[in-house]
Order: sequence, then C-alpha cells, then structure tokens
Amino acid sequence: MTALSDVPFTAGPHSQKRTAKSLERSTAWLNNLLRSTPARRDSRVTDAVLDENKFSNVLVHMTGGAIVQARKVFADSLMEDLEGIDADRLAPLRRLDDGIAGYVFDLVPLRSALSARSNSNAVENEETDIATTRQPQAHGVLHTVTPTPVEGALQVDPAALSELFRASLRPLPTHKPRIANSARSPHEMLRLIRDVGVDLFDAHWAQRAADIGVALDFRFPIVPGLTRPTGEDDTDCPRPKVRDSGNADLGHNLYSAIYANDHSRLASGFLDGQTYERRAAEGIPNIRPICPCGACSPRNPGSHILHSSVDHMSWDGSTNPDGFEPPFMRSYVHHLLHTHEMSAHTLLVMHNLHVLDAFFAGVRSTLEGNDVENFSRQVDWFSKLYDEDMVLFDEAKVDWAKVETARGKGRLAREKVKQAESNSEISVDV
Repeated sequence: MTALSDVPFTAGPHSQKRTAKSLERSTAWLNNLLRSTPARRDSRVTDAVLDENKFSNVLVHMTGGAIVQARKVFADSLMEDLEGIDADRLAPLRRLDDGIAGYVFDLVPLRSALSARSNSNAVENEETDIATTRQPQAHGVLHTVTPTPVEGALQVDPAALSELFRASLRPLPTHKPRIANSARSPHEMLRLIRDVGVDLFDAHWAQRAADIGVALDFRFPIVPGLTRPTGEDDTDCPRPKVRDSGNADLGHNLYSAIYANDHSRLASGFLDGQTYERRAAEGIPNIRPICPCGACSPRNPGSHILHSSVDHMSWDGSTNPDGFEPPFMRSYVHHLLHTHEMSAHTLLVMHNLHVLDAFFAGVRSTLEGNDVENFSRQVDWFSKLYDEDMVLFDEAKVDWAKVETARGKGRLAREKVKQAESNSEISVDV
C-alpha cells in the first residue's frame, strides 16, 4: 500500500507555509498508517526483521515539491529516532523508515513545481531589470514575462529533476526500491536510472502512446551497425521517420494517412513470429529479436468454445496452435483506429508493453556487469538516435483529435435526425 501524501496540485510556486504544512501532514498520515499496520503488531517482528524490512508493505511518496531543502527535511524525518508517545504507539519501529518498504516519486507534480519555479524566477529577473532600467517599450508599455501554462512543465531541466530525487534519497538506505510514476519518455527513464538509481517505472507512457494510435518501434541497447541496418527490412518494413534534427521517431503514428497502404508489421526493430520461424528454417540469421505480443506474433488457440452445432461446422480443429499466424498489419490497425474499433487499442497496448518490456530487459542486461561507463555511453547513444522532443506524439494527438471530432459530428448529426423524427411523430399524434 502507498501512504497518503499532501502533494499540492494547485498552480505554484507555493509559499513556505504551504510547503511546511505539506510535510507535516504527510508525516502525520504516514505515522497513522504505520500505527494501524497489522504486521507491526506481529510478535515475530525482531530487530533483524526490521533491518531487512521483511514485514513491511508500505510505500511512501517523497514530498517537498521543487525545494531541495524541503525534500531533505522530509527524508530526514523518516530517519529520525521516534520519541515519546510516537515511540510507544509505533513500537517495535525505531524510526518511520523501519516501516517503509520503498520510496515513490510522482513526476507530474514535480514537473509542475519545477516549471512554476522556473517561470517565477524569470518573472522576478524581468521585474528586477525593469526596476533597474525603467526603460518603457513601444506605446509606453513595460515589457513583462507571461508564465507558460502548466503543460510547459513537461519541458524541465533534467539536471534539476535529478537533483530533487537525490535530495530525497541521500539520507535514506539504498537497498529499498525507488519507484517513479508517469515518466515522460524512455530518455527520462534512462537518465533517472543512470543519475539517480531509480529501480521501477510504471507503463503509463507506453499505454498513453497506444491511446493516441502510436505503435512503439525502438530498442535498447544500441548495437552499432544493426540499429539502422540496410537490407530487405528497409523496404519490407519501413522504419520510423527521421526528423530534420537527425533523430528518429520512437514509433509510428498509425492515425496518419501514410499507413493506409502500409502492409508491414508494427515494428521494424523486431521480427514477427512467422517471419522469425521462416528465417530460422531457411538458415537466415535473425539479427532482430522477436516481438511475442498478440499483434506481432498471434497464435491460434488449441481449442474453441463451441456453443452449437453451427460452431462445429465453422471450425474443424485443423489449426496449428504451435505455429504463428501472420502479424496484424499497420494498414489494418490504421483502419481500426479510423473506424473507432476498440481492438485497435488492444493490439497497440499489447505491442507497446512488449516493446517497453524489451527496453527494460536491455537496461538490465547492460547493467549486469556493473559497467557504469558502458551504460552511460548507451544512454548517450540512445539520446542521439531517438527524438526526445516527442514530435511524433504531438502529431498523433492532432490526428487522434481530428478522428474523434469527426466521430462526434457524425453522432450529433444522427441524434438531430432522430430527434427531428421523434418531434414529427409527436406532432402527428397531437
């Protein structure tokens, strides 16, 4: 379970009083939760068990916003020895951290706080310059800085974000898992692994990509000479678009009209099951891994649920459950997206989660030898190869909105016709 934390979601920057109140409430709520934890009252909870954290299942959100000192204060409060009534109520816990299994960081409010602080500093600097120079602009209006909206919080300084993580983690033990929610991109994940030592991430980013019709197509680690090879796959399975910056997209926007006649598998960086087996049978080396998802490597079930004699006529049991079926094509998923079929998102979610799983498998394999320099080099290569500006996602959101708007217009038109017919029937009856 995750302890409640008082994380301000209102527009920042927040006052010192609001920040202090946030820390006090978060600590008090954690205290109350640990007090009621059944495992704490287990007579078998010894000092050795406390040291190894074998009984705890409580996670805590690390609070403090974008203020380094506030985050450090909260982390220090977890490591302080309990005294007085708290020591009696929470025994045998010696510190709050004894009852904590891991630390959670929510990146959404962190980005908002960093963006608000950055905008506030920009406004203060501008006001200082104005007060010093007092030079009016055209039409006698002094130039001012308008803060960017909260959406701009997505673009934050990676170094500042990492420093906030480190401020929270420095006083804490290193053996407990560190969890980050709502990472914006694989680039951000890699930096947090390299610079902070984050252990776990959620799949929010990959699922969001499926929502807007993006089929992910990227790999880690980067293999020189194989990441952008030439050969049959360049024509049989087009690769993600390369932007003017020289960075490739992280996938394909299947809402786009260019995929209407693209009859290739979803990802060029992976082989579908059928192609993988065919190449293996022909003795062709497979330089790409297989994507085992239900969209790229579908299989027929060994048996079907037969409800009637008609179902027996439609299935004779001749399918081979051990073999792969042809993969779902980009053109087919493009069609499903434009006809509002839910199966489109099902196929994309299955695929994107497997790509993300392969990404984390690559991270683990790179870190296995504890070769920090190699991992850091791979992170740099990944950043140079793939587009972190996420232009693909911006385009996909626009195309997704257009399809949703068209759907809404059609639905409203049908409802108006139905309403008009209903009104005419009422008039006739009267």
